Amino acid sequence: QEYNELFSSYWEEENGQEITVTQSHGGSGSQARSVIEGNEADVVTLALARDVTAIEEAGLIEGGWMSEFDSDSAPYSSTIVFLVRKENEKDIRDWDDLIKDDVEIITPNPKPSGGACWNFLAAWAYWQEQYGDNEEEIRTAMKKLYENVLVLDSGARGATNTFVENGQGDVLIAWENEAYLAMEEYPDKFEIVTPSVSILAQPSVAVVDKYAGEHGTKELAEAYLQYLYSDEAQRLAGRHYYRPSNEGILQEFSGQFDLHMNLVTIEDFGGWNAAYEAYFNDGAVFDQIYAE
Repeated sequence: QEYNELFSSYWEEENGQEITVTQSHGGSGSQARSVIEGNEADVVTLALARDVTAIEEAGLIEGGWMSEFDSDSAPYSSTIVFLVRKENEKDIRDWDDLIKDDVEIITPNPKPSGGACWNFLAAWAYWQEQYGDNEEEIRTAMKKLYENVLVLDSGARGATNTFVENGQGDVLIAWENEAYLAMEEYPDKFEIVTPSVSILAQPSVAVVDKYAGEHGTKELAEAYLQYLYSDEAQRLAGRHYYRPSNEGILQEFSGQFDLHMNLVTIEDFGGWNAAYEAYFNDGAVFDQIYAE
């Protein structure tokens, strides 16, 4: 909402034109399907590149969208952390603690939620560091993790609400920015635990070329996403606990973020297409583990 106000003021000042931004929010995969099925968005800002690619494959976004904007069309990033209640009675410090028998986890479902895919891969990366190429051991740990999941919400925001507002679970596997926002909204009730291994989570942005073209808003749509890279918007992202892609501005928030975390990237999994095929397609690793 704040970004929309910031951009609208900029656009009106530059072009003398008032604009209205209409928003739709939900799990990244669900939102991608919504656009594919006819929700005529001019732009999408989704939790992972694979969901944007799905819209491209439906013929709505032109190829090469990832190089249209800087930093692989990811103007800010986040990572995956644990949000625990202030007393942290279960002494949760790392991924190993999540597979103890008495720990109740809140995390979204990777099928509709892009954020949940990042959660899954961050956990997999940790156990891959522990067990190397022994996939059977990794799967056993992942199976135990999902056995401990109390509620498997459809989106990251829903999972946050389940943990924060409904008081369910001992730990929320969360986007770093969601965890900080929860702490800001409920002072002295929660704390963030940074695991020893996590992942660089890059939300992607893209113009939906077909719809923007039909609406005559392509120039506006491109400007809307490009302005996310402006200094003003980068600082706004930082204030809302996203990590700015501008390294200089990111350093302004060095007191807020742990900039020395051990972060794997999606490229460590072969890129999103390879990761999605291996882990999240129907019948792939997540389905196999969850079915067990």
